[in-house]
Amino acid sequence: MNSCVLMAKIVTSPELRYTQDGDVPVAQMLVEFENVSGDSPTSTLKVVGWGKLAQSIQQDYSEGDTVIIEGRLTMNTIDRQEGFKEKRAELVASRIHPLNQSESATTEMAEMSIPKEEDKNVVSFDSYQTAKSEVNESLTNDNDQISPEVTSAKDLDDIPF
Repeated sequence: MNSCVLMAKIVTSPELRYTQDGDVPVAQMLVEFENVSGDSPTSTLKVVGWGKLAQSIQQDYSEGDTVIIEGRLTMNTIDRQEGFKEKRAELVASRIHPLNQSESATTEMAEMSIPKEEDKNVVSFDSYQTAKSEVNESLTNDNDQISPEVTSAKDLDDIPF
């Protein structure tokens, strides 16, 4: 099975073209990613998207965006004028996910996230508190002889629940 997931930074803005018959859109861009060993320089790879994904790539992403790309790796053979054949890797994208976006897209997203008046009854995760003290108070007030201690597990992650 040929499956590849790559986190990379877009280094050339996506370019949208169409097949010779003009029916199928094709987007291509160059991305760079760090190698597994941190001492090596970054590598550059051509990414290609087809159809609706190509249109989405061209509209939603630009140079400087960091993305996660899912797809399959292909090898293209190119006949060089010098008389030899060159092989180049290419990632054919099936999905693309943004990690961060350019400044204009970030501003747009920030404007969309401003709470509206109808959102006043939404409770923030920051307001979450454990009910340990409330449980102990109700048990000790009802019957002074029973006072079980409620213990909670140590919270080691940053998930608020």
